[in-house]
Amino acid sequence: MADCPVCERGALVSFQTVQGQHYLRCPECQATVMAEACRLSADQERAIYDFHENEADPGYRRFLSKLAEPLLARLTPGQQGLDFGCGPGPVLAEMLTEAGMVVSLYDPFFHPSTDALARQYDFVACTEVVEHLHQPARVFRQLDDLLKPGGWLGVMTCFQTDDSRFANWHYRRDPTHVVFYREHTLAVIAGQLGWSLSVPRKDVALFQKPVTARPA
Repeated sequence: MADCPVCERGALVSFQTVQGQHYLRCPECQATVMAEACRLSADQERAIYDFHENEADPGYRRFLSKLAEPLLARLTPGQQGLDFGCGPGPVLAEMLTEAGMVVSLYDPFFHPSTDALARQYDFVACTEVVEHLHQPARVFRQLDDLLKPGGWLGVMTCFQTDDSRFANWHYRRDPTHVVFYREHTLAVIAGQLGWSLSVPRKDVALFQKPVTARPA
């Protein structure tokens, strides 16, 4: 059995097969993971992302405010942040900039410059990103490295709560979504990295990196 790519502790077990897509479950962190053989190639993923057109949609700004508002409540104007996985239209970065923050961009497809990954930030925002990660444990460690001591990581993703509805869940039907998290999953990640975790709104997680380094 493969190790869980989220917590790297559990041995994945079969969960469900839906229309030829096979999903696995980690008994340790309760993440649900699409089998590697069922995942799209990078080119196929990019083709789907190219169809996303949220830049001019006021409703999309309201959607992003679910994360922006509680994150901004913990920040002060002038702090520096990173919109990690910002996509083709970095609307969240615009919203945070309008609130007085200084925001850099990174996206492996649309803003791939690694210069933004060579420094640390007061905060990092990931909206609708972590469900796409093929190696989430590695990326969460990377995000930890990107945060200054005391820094904030804001994550927005639809939490997976009801196994009986999984097959018909709209979030599962997006073929680029390969990992699904429960609140418990995020608590496990926080514990492994020494972060604190709060869930201020549905499908929103705020992590804070400790001011002092965690023991080696």
